[in-house]
Amino acid sequence: MQTEIMFAGFGGQGILMSGKILAHVAMEQGYEVVWIPSYGPEMRGGTAYCMVVISNKPIGSPIIKNPSHLVAMNQPSLEKFAPHVKSSGVVLINSSLISIGANRKDIDEMMIPVTDIAVKTGNVRSANIVALGAFVARSRLLDFNMLRRCVQEEFKNKRAFLPINQAALEAGKKAVTEIPYVLNKQKISALT
Repeated sequence: MQTEIMFAGFGGQGILMSGKILAHVAMEQGYEVVWIPSYGPEMRGGTAYCMVVISNKPIGSPIIKNPSHLVAMNQPSLEKFAPHVKSSGVVLINSSLISIGANRKDIDEMMIPVTDIAVKTGNVRSANIVALGAFVARSRLLDFNMLRRCVQEEFKNKRAFLPINQAALEAGKKAVTEIPYVLNKQKISALT
């Protein structure tokens, strides 16, 4: 089993941190993991993406042209990477900032207003954690309880941010497990 997850968006949206936390969860569960960050020189506001490769065998190549899954936090990222996602992959779209879908019928497309949800949980900067929670809950690739523990560990030295990020993680899970969402370009009206 090998799966690849791409996180993509603007610099400053916590894209690299999302990938790093997901890689940590996979390592804690005993998988082989590669995390490859990429970002433009602009940092905040420029483009940023990372690839997380998870496998139960040694990973032959960390360079992946067609990821299994995508978390797109802005429209340029969706437009650039969604066409390359493998069939039956999960594509999470931040519908707070993206008004279009992936225009594919062979994927599990979720349009979740993660930025709006983050604002409601207390801090817009936790949108990446909302998206991470929603992705893990929907894909079921990794254990959600382990994700909770890894988020706690990530913020152990930033105690003031821990409650907000824990709430963001749970709100992301709730967005895909408790509140029905509609695939194929329709927003979740219960959350907006």
